Amino acid sequence: MYQQLLCFTEEKFGQAEKTELDANFENLLARADSTKNWTEKILRQTEVLLQPNPSARVEEFLYEKLDRKVPSRVTNGELLAQYMAEAASELGPTTPYGKTLIKVSEAEKRLGATERDFIHAASINFLTPLRNFLEGDWKTISKERRLLQNRRLDLDVCKARLKKAKAAEAKAATVPDFQETRPRNYILSASASALWNDEVDKSEQELRVAQTEFDRQAEVTRLLLEGISSTHVNHLRCLQEFVESQTTYYAQCYRHMLDLQKQLGRFPGTFVGTTEPASPPLSSTSPTTTAATMPMEPSVAGPAPPGEAALCLEEVAPPASGTRKARVLYDYEAADSSELALLADELITVYSLPGMDPDWLIGERGNKKGKVPVTYLELLS
Repeated sequence: MYQQLLCFTEEKFGQAEKTELDANFENLLARADSTKNWTEKILRQTEVLLQPNPSARVEEFLYEKLDRKVPSRVTNGELLAQYMAEAASELGPTTPYGKTLIKVSEAEKRLGATERDFIHAASINFLTPLRNFLEGDWKTISKERRLLQNRRLDLDVCKARLKKAKAAEAKAATVPDFQETRPRNYILSASASALWNDEVDKSEQELRVAQTEFDRQAEVTRLLLEGISSTHVNHLRCLQEFVESQTTYYAQCYRHMLDLQKQLGRFPGTFVGTTEPASPPLSSTSPTTTAATMPMEPSVAGPAPPGEAALCLEEVAPPASGTRKARVLYDYEAADSSELALLADELITVYSLPGMDPDWLIGERGNKKGKVPVTYLELLS
């Protein structure tokens, strides 16, 4: 150990020869280090995404280290649903406000359950494989790399010892000057030369052994480092599963909120009896909008605008300004007979009439016509 430390110190100060690894091996080492560092960063940030509360993350970490089951935790959505339900019960479940609180509470509860399912799926399919790599494969790689470092230092010590022994042997083998040197000194010089010759043989043998052990350890470490490619393949599969679970989560949330919006829009008397103006619709997209990424169903609550209440679809004719083609972005279920049901990716003809709500257009498909929400359409011409 002392010789290794001495050799390592001499290498740092440029006083000793260092056994260099080949370029391919160095690239494998750099690739492995990069994989480990980015895996740690992705793991930590994903944990923050799934559980923003740092105290809760610490608690879950302790439970995992103690090999105990993490207790079920109420999500923020479920807690909000509980408060809304209690508020409705106290304020009056039969009042318009109470009824709406109950409906929103049920939706928030479904959102909370959906979030719980997403967190569970992401933890199993994404976080667990990343942790297994850091706590399993990477620890094995690190252990073998430390052994390789020790073998390299042993090899460098043997090289330095052989180099010094050869230098001493050459010096001792120098023929003495008999005019200035006594015979006794010559005998001692010949004896020292023989001793250094034995030291060279011993150092060469130790060097061969150290070289063999270094080569064997380098091959073991190389095989482990090449396995990083398999790790990337596994992490790619886990990443795809994470994206799928996240897509499912957001799709379910959207469906829950769309159902809630429809329920509130059809809820009788929810917004009746107030002198305040009705809230603006959730989407203020104008008829010139060309696309929508997340459609929001226009509000159907409140009295219809003047001129639209008496709208008779059979008597509606396209305006003189002409019509436009539109592609349907999302399925839409008609709320009543005045609306036109839509199917994703179909083409329909649309136009606007004077006095219509800007969130709606008149759509025609064959001999069928009705109002359609603008946010579900991509206007083509």
